[in-house]
Amino acid sequence: MSRAFKETYSDIKIASPLKRLGAFIYDLMLVAALLMVSTGVLMTINGGEALDTSPYFAVYQSALFIIVYLFLSFFWMRNGQTLGMLAWRLRVQTSEGYRLNFMQCLIRYIVGIISLSACFVGFLWMFINKQKMTWHDLASGTHVVELPKNAKILE
Repeated sequence: MSRAFKETYSDIKIASPLKRLGAFIYDLMLVAALLMVSTGVLMTINGGEALDTSPYFAVYQSALFIIVYLFLSFFWMRNGQTLGMLAWRLRVQTSEGYRLNFMQCLIRYIVGIISLSACFVGFLWMFINKQKMTWHDLASGTHVVELPKNAKILE
């Protein structure tokens, strides 16, 4: 069962595609840095040898896949905001306004990768969908909402 957010706002609206793009670019830079550090650590474990020719290349790719998933899902489950989303005042939540659970994060992550692999068609879907939902929003039952600037929290 998902936990409710402590704060509720009276004027939450669906996030605009431009704000989502801004948060995505911000998070993309963080994920790139995380992948560089992770690769450095994994290369050290591999004795400084390149990992692309190693017999453990599939393990390396799987490790990076899991590391990025754990990074994103930690933020999605904790407060519904990655660092990029926090900077753009966005939050991912369930359709009912709750925090995401482990399975919703996994579905969101995997379908997000499929959306990227399909030449961003899954992301561009928000321009067709009336509720501005992407493929990974639809598959995981989540919404990305924009939090108000000077919000008054409802108790």
